[in-house]
Amino acid sequence: MELVFATNNKHKISEITAILPKGFILKSLSDIGFSGDIPETNPTIKENASQKSHFIYDRYKTNVLAEDTGLEIEALNGAPGVYSARYAGEHCSFEDNVKKVLSEMEGKTNRNARFITIISLILFDNEYFFQGIVNGKIIDKKIGGGGFGYDPIFIPNRYNETYAQMSTELKNKISHRALATQKLIEFLKSRTI
Repeated sequence: MELVFATNNKHKISEITAILPKGFILKSLSDIGFSGDIPETNPTIKENASQKSHFIYDRYKTNVLAEDTGLEIEALNGAPGVYSARYAGEHCSFEDNVKKVLSEMEGKTNRNARFITIISLILFDNEYFFQGIVNGKIIDKKIGGGGFGYDPIFIPNRYNETYAQMSTELKNKISHRALATQKLIEFLKSRTI
């Protein structure tokens, strides 16, 4: 089965491609000839995921999935949240975002945080949602060279290393995106298509 993943983020495409079982072909936006930006103008992660999948579905009439992910930090009242990708400004880098979070967390004792991913799947004109949440802590400096985004400063509960220190295989089993994707895969396997 072919699905289009409505993202320009190559890291996300790699993560989900690594998790999908045989028989599923994940196409990128460039594979379908789309090179523009997809709007993300809603106030919640779920609404942004839905907006992105509908944006592609309405134009290409193909089965599509989109996801939105946010890092929610208790001491920052849930920030960066829906603004995680552009927390340090509209055209910021991963590094800029990490620096801003570390700066805002200086002196804070409550380090609790969570990553949340919501996937919107539009399959034959019906929309379905899948959620993955991983609770953890924000550390006070970057550790590890793997992953992307906030991975070097987030340690999931029950682990002693950041996402950026973990092997790709381990992260792809336990991450918020992996949990949401596993629910998506179980759903797709249950469908008679």
